[in-house]
Amino acid sequence: MKVVNKKYILALILPGCILCGYFLWLLLRPIEIIAVHKNGSHSYVLVKNFPFTDNGKISWWLKNKDSLKNQYDIPNPAPYGSFTVVFWDFGGGYKEHGKYDRLCFDDMNPPINCIEKNKIFSVSNSKNMGLTFITNNKIYRMKKNGEMVKTKYE
Repeated sequence: MKVVNKKYILALILPGCILCGYFLWLLLRPIEIIAVHKNGSHSYVLVKNFPFTDNGKISWWLKNKDSLKNQYDIPNPAPYGSFTVVFWDFGGGYKEHGKYDRLCFDDMNPPINCIEKNKIFSVSNSKNMGLTFITNNKIYRMKKNGEMVKTKYE
């Protein structure tokens, strides 16, 4: 009877450990910046392995904004201070324009200069709205004192 219980427990623990290990691996993968494309004060960053959570995305931006400026010269504010940085999932790689509603980059030679529109995260700054983070369905605004205010995306 005890052997059956040990096998049953092992049958539950082993898949649980494998599943936990897989989720840990997903969380700890390094974020890869594949390319940066610019259009005036707008920057488009193609990434792999971006954080899943809103908090993870915003924390990553706050931690890495200086290195993004130094390494890629983004954000690139307009003369009046506004900028937008959009992070796109690069999982599928560059594609041809052929399919409807792909995002294509003018700074690359066609035909393989487009990506699927899978926006992950965006950061913008403007005089009226201040620093704003947009995720899948939420908008976060950072007040001057550093406090975050979350609103629903409509």
